[in-house]
Amino acid sequence: MASITTSGATLDVSGLVTRLVAAERAPYDSRIAKAESRLTTEVSALAQLKGVMSSLQSALGTLKSASDFQVRKVTLGDDTHFAAATTSAAAPGNYSVEVRQLAKAAQLGSATIAGGATALSGTGTLSISLGATSFSVTLAEPASTMSDLRDAINNAADNPGVSAALVTDVGGTHLVLGSLLTGAANALKVTTTGGNGDLARFVYDPPTTTNMTQLTPAQDSIVVVSGYEIHSKDLNIEGAIEGVTLSLKTAEPGATTSMGIAIDNAGIRDKVGRFVSAYNVMANQVAKLRAYNPETKVAGPLLGDAMLRGIESQVSRLISDPVTGLGTSPYSTLASLGITRDASGALKLDNAKFDAAISKDPNAASRLFTADNGITVRMGAYIDARLADTGELAARDVTMKARGKDIDSQKAKLDARMAAFQARYQKQFSALDTLLTQMQQTSSYLTQQLANLPKSG
Repeated sequence: MASITTSGATLDVSGLVTRLVAAERAPYDSRIAKAESRLTTEVSALAQLKGVMSSLQSALGTLKSASDFQVRKVTLGDDTHFAAATTSAAAPGNYSVEVRQLAKAAQLGSATIAGGATALSGTGTLSISLGATSFSVTLAEPASTMSDLRDAINNAADNPGVSAALVTDVGGTHLVLGSLLTGAANALKVTTTGGNGDLARFVYDPPTTTNMTQLTPAQDSIVVVSGYEIHSKDLNIEGAIEGVTLSLKTAEPGATTSMGIAIDNAGIRDKVGRFVSAYNVMANQVAKLRAYNPETKVAGPLLGDAMLRGIESQVSRLISDPVTGLGTSPYSTLASLGITRDASGALKLDNAKFDAAISKDPNAASRLFTADNGITVRMGAYIDARLADTGELAARDVTMKARGKDIDSQKAKLDARMAAFQARYQKQFSALDTLLTQMQQTSSYLTQQLANLPKSG
């Protein structure tokens, strides 16, 4: 390793060069680090702003159309016989419901089969009809056992929904055919042709031939709604009352259950409440991004940012301005529905005032939010534009990416400049080391020569 030796001291040239380069580089590194930290902070701040704006956008998305405000609730006198669900199409009213019969799937059982699964079923073609659809299976020796028949039925490619099983009870084994579809239209029928005739024991073709026993008849659900009888092929009754689905549980002829359908003020309020919460989250985040603490002298990452100020100002105006075009309706502002600002600027929902307004005018909230100039329409359009690929936030993204590339370029240039700086110093100090070594050698030679001169006296 090159070294400089003076008066017995040795200096590390490489270490010295490294320290000189570090001293030269430090101010540049500091400036770049500050710029990089600032950019990282702004990128994070912009992501936070996008996040809260997207959340507000989602909350507005649940208040886009009039149907979003047509929230209904169902009250049942007893939930033993059925459950009920509603859509916005359901009209408020009171009904009586009687569940007379539940839909069932047809099921047939054969007589006892001696020998069980390995017993011969017979040969020929067995045709099975499920309602208006039928399919056939053909058995021939040697694949003509009861298990072969069961598998042929279950594996038939055109089977519309018939299952076959071998059930063994205390008396022996039975072939059981069951429909996977409920309803009177899905009755089972079994016929046979050809073969040795043994398949005839599985024929079920009422009223002429019923060699199998009907274990469960195919039947519809039957309900009576306010005196009107309704049939359905399954356990769900749709369309009997517009916008209402009845899910049947238990049949009890003669027993009626009261059912009331009403406007769900709480449901509408909850939807509006989610909007209020989303707005407050956004407003709180914006306040943090532009905040300044005079005591700690800590500033928010977007303090003084014109784009942030514009967004905050515009959103505040959009929720405060009255909605025009509502005629004589007294509900043209959020405040008229009980949604006001507190001292901090956050929105506050007065549940009692909101419910009173909806009770007086069920469409008040719907008009205020979904009218042509409504809260959802105008605010949604504004936020959509800001978050669009061509919006302000996207433009800021492009700018910050350019700043990031510029910082990377500065780093690369600094690395190159410092490499040249280090090489120059290395060369200079190495030359100096060589010169000092030569001078030291000359000094040692002269000292030796002087020591050899004869001394006087």
